[in-house]
Amino acid sequence: MTDPVPAPNAAPELWLQTVADRPGADRRLVCFPHAGGSASFFRDWTAVPDLAVYAVRYPGRAERMAEPCATDLCALARDIAAALLPLADRPLVLFGHSMGAAVALETARALQEGGVEVAHLFASGSRNAPLPEPEPFTDDDLDDATLAAQLVSMGGTDPELAADPFFQELVLPYVRADGRLFHDYRMAPGPLLTCPVTTIVGDADADADLRPWPELTSGPFRELTVRGGHFYLVDEPPYALVAQEPAAAPAP
Repeated sequence: MTDPVPAPNAAPELWLQTVADRPGADRRLVCFPHAGGSASFFRDWTAVPDLAVYAVRYPGRAERMAEPCATDLCALARDIAAALLPLADRPLVLFGHSMGAAVALETARALQEGGVEVAHLFASGSRNAPLPEPEPFTDDDLDDATLAAQLVSMGGTDPELAADPFFQELVLPYVRADGRLFHDYRMAPGPLLTCPVTTIVGDADADADLRPWPELTSGPFRELTVRGGHFYLVDEPPYALVAQEPAAAPAP
């Protein structure tokens, strides 16, 4: 992987939505949405104490609806890393949920190769386990009603909203695109991270991302189990966990 280099489309304001602007905060928290998610998923994370909070804006949705969706997860992560460079004057804490955990991992790798040490990586909706063999991608074959029902069953989408034809027309195309993006992603064994990694997984999560997290960092690893399913953080956001978990010392 090459060093992230800021490009014309790497402006922080394009890639990042400011959730909580705290000029006096000593750390910045960057949140990565799940597949089919957008930055607005983290709109209530102003409640995370003591950190400046940002949410990543993936292309192809919300304010970036006119842009094509990403097709290469590692390339997406390098673009995000480039956008984060101007914010690296303070330690960066990355929080990714489900697919967002993988995007956060590759963003942390890109930042590290560019000389920026991430302070802490939180992989939410993901647990420590051997990487599974890829399965056939099926989302393209599902009709809209079935795909919407799957979103509801995972717990992250309101049933009434999912049944709305306008929602299906607007949202399901980038849900499918994200599914293909994540399915086509092949995680390389390195480069090895040096930051602490914490996974947070619901005790009833049957859809957790599986990744050998302790093998991906030389830093401390911890797995936390909380109540709930794959979208445990809708009902019980882990604000205190993220704010209190120890971070790595900034690189000299």
